[in-house]
Amino acid sequence: MKLVLGCDHGGLGIKNAIRDYLKTRADSVTDLGTFSSDSVDYADFAVEAAEQIVEKKADRAILVCTTGVGMSIAANRFAGVRAALCESVDTATKTRTHNDANVVVLAGTLSAEVATEIVRVFLDTPFSNETRHQRRVCKLERAERLAEVSYLAEADPQVHAAIVGQISQENSTINLIASENTVTRAVREASGSVLTNKYAEGYPGKRWYSGCIPVDTVETLAIERAKALFGAEHANVQPHCGSSANMAVYFSVLKPGDTILSMSLDQGGHLTHGSPVNFSGQLFNIVPYCVSAETEMLDYDAIERLALEKKPKLIVAGASAYPRTLDFPRFRAIADACGAMLMVDMAHIAGLVAGGAHPSPVPYAEFVTTTTHKTLRGPRGGLVLCREPFAKALDKTVFPGLQGGPLENIIAAKAVCFGEALQPSFKEYARQIVANSQALAATLTARGFHLVSNGTDNHLMLVNVARAGLTGKDAAAALDAAGIICNKNSIPFDKNSPFVTSGIRIGTASVTTRGMKEPEMQKIGTWIADVLGDLSNTALQASVRADVAKLTAAFRVP
Repeated sequence: MKLVLGCDHGGLGIKNAIRDYLKTRADSVTDLGTFSSDSVDYADFAVEAAEQIVEKKADRAILVCTTGVGMSIAANRFAGVRAALCESVDTATKTRTHNDANVVVLAGTLSAEVATEIVRVFLDTPFSNETRHQRRVCKLERAERLAEVSYLAEADPQVHAAIVGQISQENSTINLIASENTVTRAVREASGSVLTNKYAEGYPGKRWYSGCIPVDTVETLAIERAKALFGAEHANVQPHCGSSANMAVYFSVLKPGDTILSMSLDQGGHLTHGSPVNFSGQLFNIVPYCVSAETEMLDYDAIERLALEKKPKLIVAGASAYPRTLDFPRFRAIADACGAMLMVDMAHIAGLVAGGAHPSPVPYAEFVTTTTHKTLRGPRGGLVLCREPFAKALDKTVFPGLQGGPLENIIAAKAVCFGEALQPSFKEYARQIVANSQALAATLTARGFHLVSNGTDNHLMLVNVARAGLTGKDAAAALDAAGIICNKNSIPFDKNSPFVTSGIRIGTASVTTRGMKEPEMQKIGTWIADVLGDLSNTALQASVRADVAKLTAAFRVP
């Protein structure tokens, strides 16, 4: 066991006695001091010990001050530290078995014999692992995420109240928004870090400002991790969002008026793929392609004929509401046939690609863009991957072409996200997203609902509620009242306006993050079908909302 030992001047005698005892054990011990009776500040030693615990440099810590109270308060400011002030062997036993405490704090007024025995018991007693104690330790660590915004309660009560409202909503509802997810605490801490203070125009090693060594380190980490995660030759992690990422590609290789072949927004494409209300549709000549009216899936033969006729300079593959696997080799062949470059916008499926649950577009496209949230489960931001010959033009377009100082705190969070996605567990997560999506789709289909393309291969599905006599707007509102959050969405060849729609879009990334699996998807699918089957039944909505609250209580948000 790796141990760290520290005290202030009031705990020096007890600390030295404990150090002598620890020499008789096989543990590795780091003594932080103090080493004399000169007055020192207890917080300095508590903070250093706590940092070693949270950084996994030490397994347990032993701290001593005159009363033990100051050390306890200081150490417990750190998430992941559970410091217990112990005055007896019984307390030491219980705090290990009940609280899984990793720091024992002692008063300097104890006798050396009692202090040594407390330390022995603390080090030798295992955590009980009983369900009730696991649950309580989990609550200690989470503090329902309120500890993360505690300073705001006084500094800005209105903003604090809004954030608390979001926490409450996430805890008690089922989030099926296909473009959302729930990030880890590590991602939240990085995005809210002091890196937000640093202006860093330029790129690592080539900044306009001095003092950029820390941000250079973190941005380089993000770049290298993104390249490793997706097997890319070059990565630019600075785009503020997916729209910025797409804009960067367009402006790197196109001129205003050039032709882009892309999926129509009303068929499942994205605003930045050529919508007339977006910069992409205003600056470029957009030729839209559609899904088959019969299969509601992409007709690659029709896309190829259109490409050969219109001769686009760039083909955009990717969508925000397409539930089927994208055939990247076929898109590559179409691009080659008409002499176009290929850009894949994988914003929705990036996490599935990273986890091996969807084929990767990287070997087939000159450019791949994505957001870093959605299935990738990172902060809200953008990313561009490209082949090396386009790297210089891309970087120059992002900065200084489109953006000034990058958001280095968000880039740090991207680095954390990519690091998480490189772990073996992420592959299982990505697989489960798809399994959950298919289980939910099967449940809805069994209840008589038509799914666009008759199913799903990825994280999302489009439900044609018009066939049940509903609008997407009304269906989403009823489900919201029942604690199930999704969004109204146009379906291919929709006869309703985009503000009303004939469909709803459902995604499983967020519920999978919470640990839900196929049995929970069957429950959720049943609730959705029940609510949509009796849209005006407010009593049913209230009953389902109560059931949702019971389910979500067992599947905590990270």
